[in-house]
Amino acid sequence: MFFNNIFSWLIKRRIRQIDFFKNNPTAVQQNLLKNMLVKCSSTKFGGLFSFKDISDYQTFSKKVPLHDYTTIYPFIEEVLQGKQNILWPGLTSWFSKSSGTTSHRSKILPVTKEHLFDCHYKGGKDLLSLYYHNYPNRKLYNGKHLIIGGSSEINTLGKNSYIGDLSAIIIKNLPFWAEIRRTPSRETSLLANWEAKLDKMVKETIHEDVYILAGVPSWTLVLLKRILEYTGKKHIKEVWPNLELYMHGGVNFAPYKSEFEIIIGKKINYVETYNSSEGFYGIQDQPNSDELLLMLDYGIFYEFIPMETYDGLNSQTVLSLADIEVNKNYALVISTNAGLWRYIIGDTISFTSKTPYRFRITGRTSQCLNVFGEEVIVENADRAIADTCTETNAFLKDYAVFPIYLENKQQGAHEWFIEFSKEPKSKEEFTFILDQKLQAINSDYAAKRQGDFVLTLPTIHFLPKNTFETWLIRQNKLGGQHKIPRLNNTREIVEQLHQLIQDHV
Repeated sequence: MFFNNIFSWLIKRRIRQIDFFKNNPTAVQQNLLKNMLVKCSSTKFGGLFSFKDISDYQTFSKKVPLHDYTTIYPFIEEVLQGKQNILWPGLTSWFSKSSGTTSHRSKILPVTKEHLFDCHYKGGKDLLSLYYHNYPNRKLYNGKHLIIGGSSEINTLGKNSYIGDLSAIIIKNLPFWAEIRRTPSRETSLLANWEAKLDKMVKETIHEDVYILAGVPSWTLVLLKRILEYTGKKHIKEVWPNLELYMHGGVNFAPYKSEFEIIIGKKINYVETYNSSEGFYGIQDQPNSDELLLMLDYGIFYEFIPMETYDGLNSQTVLSLADIEVNKNYALVISTNAGLWRYIIGDTISFTSKTPYRFRITGRTSQCLNVFGEEVIVENADRAIADTCTETNAFLKDYAVFPIYLENKQQGAHEWFIEFSKEPKSKEEFTFILDQKLQAINSDYAAKRQGDFVLTLPTIHFLPKNTFETWLIRQNKLGGQHKIPRLNNTREIVEQLHQLIQDHV
């Protein structure tokens, strides 16, 4: 009761602040940038690009070049070596190991105190503030909060310096009022071995009174199914009768929602967030909409590259928040209180509103299918397969799509590798419906499918159980926050997947 009363008081204060940046987005972002530039003018990076001479966005965009991980890494490397005042004032002791889907090599990213507390923790608190605002008189702090996180290992820089998944850094540094409501134990949460962690999570949490569940949908389903197997129950509501909120992110939730509803066995609320190792960006702030509110006071300054002119670090058109248009696809560029400056994170979004700024995640700059000019993005594929699963009474686990090239008199096509938790009855019917759905969503794809002239009907493989899990194990990326790269313009891992299919035969 004490925590619920305190939190209810805090909510009202925070909602006023959220309303302020919703009503004054340009001013909030401009002031944030100015403060960051002043704060970092004496850092190595700030000196190199003359932060002390920059007083507005126009000058900032001209003086400071765009960066990606390759170009920013030499500065990060110095931070890793224990050097101070490189990208951000002072010493940075925490480093996040990114579980990005597009690279075999994990990225090591700095996590400053400001970034942890004023961005990621603030995002978590705001999620609950907005939830309480939308659903008054809730008592979430009467029960436990089950967070499915990643692993952590001690960095050799010192006893208080860590490298691990962002979720592990968050768990290691939680304030007491959050820690006492979290489950499972910290020791279990930080286990590196996913299988061992999964078993311990089941045994530690089935007797808890869980009100909130949080995690990537695919891995959360794995946990929920394991709990039902272990307890012999039919629905999660029999294990956790007071469960009322699932917080999710990382992938589109639409293909998974039907299975969640069946497994849980009762109506609960679902809230999406958009965050990554580089920052916390958006929260679903409306109960009846999947749009995300762009959070403007988290120590992140935003810029946007129109995808029709996107050319990586050579992109010529970069826009501030005030200059974006709705219903256009943009690559996201951020400058953060972790010391990432004009950093292209690789995600793409499309704004649905400017009053306030709300958006949807559309995919990755490097995850698309455009070998034949079809311009299929992750959002297109997610919607098409979600609708197809609904129509064919199937439950998706994961998927990946690759091009079949025009060569040796072979026509072009898309090759889908799909793993289900419940397969459709007919592969032929599923293939036809998926193709039709994608044509209805994407006119460029429909044009290339016309008459089978450029693209023929997709080739679809129904994968044996746990195929993608086996692939992740071989990449040393099993569990937690790791995700399958869904759209690929190359066939780099196709043979690996075919081999896994053969191994199962």
